[in-house]
Amino acid sequence: MERTFIAVKPDGVKRGLIGNIIERFERKGYKIIAMKMLQPTIEIAEKHYAEHKGKPFYNRLINYITSGPIVAMVVEGDNVVKGARHIMGSTKPDEAEVGTIRADYAQTMEYNVVHGSDCVESAEREISIYFKPEEICRDWKTTLDLIMEDGK
Repeated sequence: MERTFIAVKPDGVKRGLIGNIIERFERKGYKIIAMKMLQPTIEIAEKHYAEHKGKPFYNRLINYITSGPIVAMVVEGDNVVKGARHIMGSTKPDEAEVGTIRADYAQTMEYNVVHGSDCVESAEREISIYFKPEEICRDWKTTLDLIMEDGK
């Protein structure tokens, strides 16, 4: 099963959108296997955005992600990286498809309420920044999983 890293960014937390954003992934049928609220430190932010170091917008990214709490999640499902990115929509809210998180809630690219890994490799790297292995609940089953097992 594929995993991805999702974070409700500081603007999403400050605007009270945590539940609305989480609901989108749960309604799709993806399973949240880890979640916590935290205030990212500069060290965490620098690890998260390491690939952007030296770019003109790097300092703005660091300042933004450390400006308030985030809700970090590990989400699991079939082809979840691609599916989650579809649910979130384009990083540019004015280009995001109607009905996506960013089209519905974001106004600017810089403050686009949610982050999602762009590939499986990035997901694993980002998950390891925010979660220890023992914080990930891998082996629980949804009610639907249990019903399907009973029906066999």
